[in-house]
Amino acid sequence: MAEASRVCAETGWITVSDTSWPGYERIPGLVMQGYTALIREALRSMPAPPTHVFLQAGVGGFAAAVAGHLAVLFGEERPAVVVVEPARAACLFDSAKAGRPLRIDHGEPTVMAMLECYEPSLVAWRILSRAADAFMTVDEEDAVGIMNRLARPNGNDPAIVAGESGGVGLAGLLAVARDAGARETLGLDHRSACWRSTPRGPTDPGRYRQLVGLDPADGPLPHTLPASEGDHR
Repeated sequence: MAEASRVCAETGWITVSDTSWPGYERIPGLVMQGYTALIREALRSMPAPPTHVFLQAGVGGFAAAVAGHLAVLFGEERPAVVVVEPARAACLFDSAKAGRPLRIDHGEPTVMAMLECYEPSLVAWRILSRAADAFMTVDEEDAVGIMNRLARPNGNDPAIVAGESGGVGLAGLLAVARDAGARETLGLDHRSACWRSTPRGPTDPGRYRQLVGLDPADGPLPHTLPASEGDHR
């Protein structure tokens, strides 16, 4: 993004990005507003608002857009928002611990390539620092496991072709569901209604075949899937 911005400045072009930095905020803000279409459509399909929302994050633009929209829509009755990142690229998680936006060092690459970000978007951080209730990370095997679980569902559940970064919110939900302390902290129980999204399909079809053992072209198109009450169990 830094290189793209430099070239745009030299040529008089316009940078269009969902990540922001000092002096560049208006366009990312407009892009983030576009993300709210996803949560608006999802809410219309639900019988009642969710109690918990698990949102994958890179620089935080998508997560902040959804969290901010929920805060405006529901106020003090908004769902609990949990931001989920790869453990190998957790710039928002580390920023939350520090209480300020941090640029973190590059480490070992993560399979969740579309979320491999090392510095928060400033616009997103301003929202998430106020509207997110928790930040957490998931490991590589969690993301791969979710890809396979969505591709090979149980019973009559629909199969979903999710890329390496697409099921991270669900991976976070399942990690919390397995941890009694985390469930208690977030108030997650049998009465909870959880929502997560799968906004990314297989951006790398070859990698998908390697990790899942199926051809993504043979599966359904990716879509968002509202969780029904009790899905976290």
